[in-house]
Amino acid sequence: MATGSTNTAAGNSALAPIPAGERHFAWRDHAALWFSLGVGLLVMQIGAYLVPALGTQAAVTVIVCGSILGAGLLAWTAKIGCDSGLSSAGLMHATYGSNFARLPVLLNIVQLIGWTTFELVVMRDGTMAIARQSGGFANTLWPVLATFLWGGVLLALLSGSMVTLVRKFISRYGLPLVVASLLWLSWQFLAKANAQGLGALWNRAGDGSMSTLSALDLVVAMPVSWLPLVADFARHGRDGNSALRGTWLGYAIANIWCYALGLLVVLTTPSTDLVAALLLAQGGLIALGLILIDEVDNAYGDLYSGSVAGHSLLPRWNIRSWGITLAVLCTLLALVLPMHSLEPFLLLLSSVFVPLYGVILARLAGQANVAALVTAKKVNNSAVAIWLLGIACYHLCAQFFPVWGAALPTLVLTFVLARLTRENSSGALVNPAV
Repeated sequence: MATGSTNTAAGNSALAPIPAGERHFAWRDHAALWFSLGVGLLVMQIGAYLVPALGTQAAVTVIVCGSILGAGLLAWTAKIGCDSGLSSAGLMHATYGSNFARLPVLLNIVQLIGWTTFELVVMRDGTMAIARQSGGFANTLWPVLATFLWGGVLLALLSGSMVTLVRKFISRYGLPLVVASLLWLSWQFLAKANAQGLGALWNRAGDGSMSTLSALDLVVAMPVSWLPLVADFARHGRDGNSALRGTWLGYAIANIWCYALGLLVVLTTPSTDLVAALLLAQGGLIALGLILIDEVDNAYGDLYSGSVAGHSLLPRWNIRSWGITLAVLCTLLALVLPMHSLEPFLLLLSSVFVPLYGVILARLAGQANVAALVTAKKVNNSAVAIWLLGIACYHLCAQFFPVWGAALPTLVLTFVLARLTRENSSGALVNPAV
């Protein structure tokens, strides 16, 4: 991709559409990428949170419905990114104005640094758990070395081509290995469930400590957390419909599978440590190792998107330079930051992106020439006002109406308001019908 010296769409590859000749992703590439990104230990852990609050049948229903809905929002954003050829930063510029958009772009970089650091901690802790299971590596220096190991892997990946990584490694090699590990773990824990009484587990009631809508909010939260990244990958697709189908199918299957597996693990092997429970399964060491390796692409996805966002702010640095710099920073942060105490802050920061994308989806879906909007305004006052209102709505719902959830009401509010006040590239109000 070309770089430029000015922060305009014409001289900034992050804010200009990718030419058709450089778009190589077919629907299978989108599906493989988002299935791989949807698999993770964190997803399984959140799936385990659904019980004992919900009964088993209610939890499964929420997992399926929430995953389909959340993946649909992700796929819709992917289609807009693919149709326009714009990155996530480009979509923010087109919606909020070229000057104001720098704020959400910067917030996105901060959250991506935080989540990448968190992923490195997860990979390090998982590595140490496997090492302890193998009976070695008790030295206190090993966690430091494990952190540098995974940081070095990220550096190596970021020095290469994202398109090549997705098409040649994830699609051909990474995906089959991850699917095999999930199949093996599912088989092992289903066998445990059968031995303990599958009927009793299936009919197990919840304690009512979480409402169905709150649980749905929890499931939707995971795919929604990827909204600020999806366009950075989808813009490399050949056409918007294939990006939509591939993203929706790949992520929905992965999200359903991992949430359900986390649920199955906690039902059959009560434990406060999901990693320890997975290691107890026959062949769990190998399966967990493969899933741990798959965590790398989650961290890579965060860093790649962060580097595209950084390039949009400072185009003198190309995307590769941004990626390497952010990888070094996150590796160092993983050594010193108490990530588990920082998780609430990261979730708080993530909450601003729910209303942000409610506005983006409403304003850009169906627009004929989204790229023309990137430099149309310096500040889009109505979009900014709706976003700020959405942030307030999110936290008010979480504080005073937790039974409703927060993400879904906020998405609906911001989408409706932004759609009713949508303008075309000439500044005229358009028909708000979807």
